[in-house]
Amino acid sequence: MGAQLRVYKRRIKSVTATKKITKAMEMIAASRIIKAQRQVAASTPYATELTRAVTAVATGSNTKHPLTTEAASPTRAALLLVTSDRGLAGGYSANVIKAAERLTERLRGEGKEVDTYVVGRKGVAYYAFRERAVAQSWGGFTDNPTYQDAKTVAAPLIAAVQRDTAEGGVDELHIVFTEFESMLTQTPVANRLLPLRLDEDPSAEAVGKPEALPLFEFEPSAEGVLDALLPRYVESRIYNALLQAAASKHAATRRAMKAATDNAGELIKTLGRLANAARQAEITQEISEIVGGSSALADANAGSEK
Repeated sequence: MGAQLRVYKRRIKSVTATKKITKAMEMIAASRIIKAQRQVAASTPYATELTRAVTAVATGSNTKHPLTTEAASPTRAALLLVTSDRGLAGGYSANVIKAAERLTERLRGEGKEVDTYVVGRKGVAYYAFRERAVAQSWGGFTDNPTYQDAKTVAAPLIAAVQRDTAEGGVDELHIVFTEFESMLTQTPVANRLLPLRLDEDPSAEAVGKPEALPLFEFEPSAEGVLDALLPRYVESRIYNALLQAAASKHAATRRAMKAATDNAGELIKTLGRLANAARQAEITQEISEIVGGSSALADANAGSEK
């Protein structure tokens, strides 16, 4: 076997092994998407109704609660960025990081300092490589987040909102994550969680009339209800964002691994054609050598007979 043919065979063997790995990863990601979709569907109604309840309390009372009242001159904002712990997901983490960078630039353009909180090792590595400060970071659970993970992330953010800006607190809380729309579409979005936008009805459809908010009686007081509800509101919204991001990441992984598997298949076909051409060239050369040797032997025999 010629040297060139051995090279092609080694490459075909290597690419075939890679194709098996990417195919297995595609199947694993596809199986995880189903579970992630169910979790998103289960958590979204709770987050929506809790948001409506908080909005109803805030609009149905004259209470000036720090978590629902706009600061006269906001000077500091917290930004929570949700990325992935792992790669092999195409541009998933890069796209959401770009969205966070755009939001950061906009907030700084408004004269606000930005404290960045990061979920996911990819985001942490991004800021560490650029030697940019991160207020706090978390990782290790982005593929399958739980409500306890959301509470862990929400705790320092709620505390920062409740503190005065002179003591390191913030006036606003923003979150940037990837929203799962379908198996083919995942969109980075930036939402402001706090202060709550009271002019927005979270239950309104994209088109049509918004629903009227229900009327509530507050016991012991509207402020006490807000104190109890708002931490749950932040936790539920962060939990829903973590689940949306997990489903988006699995979909992006599946898409990337399918593309890698297809590319590996095409490369195997190309290498197979090259290997066949090399084999045919070797056979042609061997036939030519045999014919040449036979002709030389015949000429030698003819010369000896003379």
